[in-house]
Amino acid sequence: MAFRGRFTADAQLGRLARWLRALGFDCAYDESLPGRQQLQQSRQQGRILLTRNRVLLREQKPASAFEVRGDDPLEQLRQVVTAMALPPPVQLYTRCMLDNAELGPPLPPAQADALVPAGVRGIPGPVRQCPVCGRVYWQGSHVRRMRAALERVLPGWLPEGIG
Repeated sequence: MAFRGRFTADAQLGRLARWLRALGFDCAYDESLPGRQQLQQSRQQGRILLTRNRVLLREQKPASAFEVRGDDPLEQLRQVVTAMALPPPVQLYTRCMLDNAELGPPLPPAQADALVPAGVRGIPGPVRQCPVCGRVYWQGSHVRRMRAALERVLPGWLPEGIG
């Protein structure tokens, strides 16, 4: 059974939120919300609060909050993956990095070619679009860099062939 946990990242954890989204995890993040509102949102939506704010952590039920330590987003990701025993993703980039929406299905080649830069047209792999903001995603060289970074902090966690 797939992990169904949902997260809220506090205002100090924007880069961690983007990594979690890139891995397909539902992670709400709004840096404009004060800590109290993030806490309230987390409770109302049944999310696990990821925070560096110890005051918020004391106010949240221990089972639905996690204290993230350090400044490096990859180390923070390692902490969350390890502590929550998160399963590896089946596919990368299934959520929008900007607004957390689930990406739409792969676009037909003609539609995809009209939306991506000329140098990207015809590359293997799906091209998907966010239904909320319209941002387009494809599997370029950034996916190789992401895999390499993940392998450094979570050796063997990401299955071969995902990308």
